[in-house]
Amino acid sequence: MLASLLDVHKGWAWVVIFSNGIAGLWALGAHWLPGLRTRALWWFTVVAEVSVFVQAGLGVGMVAGQHIEPVKFHLFYGFVAIIAVGILYSYRQQMRHRLFLLYGGGGLFIMGLGIRALLVAKGG
Repeated sequence: MLASLLDVHKGWAWVVIFSNGIAGLWALGAHWLPGLRTRALWWFTVVAEVSVFVQAGLGVGMVAGQHIEPVKFHLFYGFVAIIAVGILYSYRQQMRHRLFLLYGGGGLFIMGLGIRALLVAKGG
């Protein structure tokens, strides 16, 4: 049985939440523990942040292609997450001396936006 786009969107929400949470905690840990400052941290962070765009694309596909109406504020949290990724990326040079704190806090912020979007969608 094929999963519907809505099912994929719901499942991918957990990928966004957990991947950005892990990336955020890893980056915060790397601020204090130099051994955590590996290339893998940045690759994982890129994958976590790209997952936000995948989730938004799935949502756009549901709204535009399947005419599913999202609940109030659900889209808002998705767009804020996309903007947050852009802000993190744009400040990486200016915040070079605090890069791990920037991406640590940013990853946790994006995770929080994902949790909030999920709660709004469930009516909580």
